Amino acid sequence: MASTRAAIRYAKAILEIADSKKVAAEVSADMALIASTISKNLELSSFIENPLIKTDIKKDVVSEVFASVNPVTKSLFHLLLENKRFEILDAIAVEYNNLFDIMNGVEVAKVTTAFAMDAALEAKVSAKIATFSNKKITIENTIDPSIIGGFILRIGDKQYNASIANRLQVLKRELSN
Repeated sequence: MASTRAAIRYAKAILEIADSKKVAAEVSADMALIASTISKNLELSSFIENPLIKTDIKKDVVSEVFASVNPVTKSLFHLLLENKRFEILDAIAVEYNNLFDIMNGVEVAKVTTAFAMDAALEAKVSAKIATFSNKKITIENTIDPSIIGGFILRIGDKQYNASIANRLQVLKRELSN
């Protein structure tokens, strides 16, 4: 789901409240659970986004599904009920975790590989990441068979392409010149 300005504002507000109450990490875990559950469950996603369903019913269902979350997270549900904005819950959860990571100096490294990473490749990627960034890094792996082998690493606006497909393209350009 695309981020909206409203989602960012709600995420900032909830992060400030959670941080002031010293439960930002717990709320981050809640938000990761919410984002994961909504993105993986098409019925729940459709239910939340359906404009024909009343917001108080949405709040009841969401509160039931996420009954074990922190009270600060439950306060977000109440706020979304008051403002009739339940359709952006997923985006708020994603934005909250992005802001939480920034606050804690954590950066996401997006690694694209042709197959699932094993320990050796993860060690190689981690070594390369150390040359790009001195922050704490979380590795997010995407599988794309079209790169044939190797990996493509993206951290922020930097990219390191160590894929076989890229090397073949470079070789092709050199041979054609």
